[in-house]
Amino acid sequence: MTITRRTMLKTAAASAAVLNGFPAIAQSRTKVKVGYLHTPAVDGQIWTGQQIGSFARQGLDLELIAFTTGLELFQAMIGGSLDMLSTGAVVSNFPARGQGKVFLINNIEYATAQLWVREDIKTLADLKGQKISTTTGTTAHVFLDNALKSAKLDPAKDVQIVNQRMAEAVTSFISGAVPAVALWVPFDVTVRQKMPNARKLVDASAFYPQAAIVGGWATRNDYYDKNRPVIQQVVRGWVEANDHLLSKTDSALESLQKTQYTQVPLADLKEQFKASKYFTSAEWRAKYADGTVTKWLQQVTDFFVQAGNIASPVPASQYFDPKIYLDVVKA
Repeated sequence: MTITRRTMLKTAAASAAVLNGFPAIAQSRTKVKVGYLHTPAVDGQIWTGQQIGSFARQGLDLELIAFTTGLELFQAMIGGSLDMLSTGAVVSNFPARGQGKVFLINNIEYATAQLWVREDIKTLADLKGQKISTTTGTTAHVFLDNALKSAKLDPAKDVQIVNQRMAEAVTSFISGAVPAVALWVPFDVTVRQKMPNARKLVDASAFYPQAAIVGGWATRNDYYDKNRPVIQQVVRGWVEANDHLLSKTDSALESLQKTQYTQVPLADLKEQFKASKYFTSAEWRAKYADGTVTKWLQQVTDFFVQAGNIASPVPASQYFDPKIYLDVVKA
């Protein structure tokens, strides 16, 4: 009687899974702890994949944990709280220190990093001697360094960079404590709403492709060594989600706005989406294969090596493994 009841329960559960659009494999999914930042450039494919079931179809159960900065993400992963993570420019930082392996790229942070200033500041040169708030060691910091150098300003001598968590950096700018803030979207929405006289002086698109900033996925070194099949499953789920997001952008963004970005107007979310440069899975394959992605990662690693005084840095050619993606996405 017990066996019959157990069998009936399993059959009912499997039937329910199929009726809900998920294969029976969902009953034995592999749980993966994934940390992420809540910004479209980082979690757009993640939430799209969750909504269309692409990760579930790969037999995965993603336990998603939101963080405020990529620095906190890597610290959590290195400490063993996460299996893998998705982040922005910081993906070129910790792996260069031997802490993590990069295996998947989300996008290019084309214009997601932005420099907002008071109305009396007209040019980058006007920032000489001024305070600028940002979160150091992040996408915004990499962008700010490029922007200042483009105006012949020394980031270490000509300005004072104030290191704060991004929410606090934006608050400092709005309150008038600092005349400028280097941020990443969607924090620009807060600035637009609360400081209508502020203006965007420049964004990261001004330095593309010479200083392209990519965001993507990394995993713990030990997880990378022991769980290659699971990492491939993550890539497969991501590929389906990415191509869905690009082929059905309007409906995908509407769904994201209703479920994950309710505080962001749909028009603003669409603008934030446009601030990143995305590629189809086939287009990414070509960039993995010809070394373009490795070059982009190394460019940002070079910044972190200089700014963070990384001794004996691991080059991108060693901490980034394009083969996982190339094995999944065939030419």
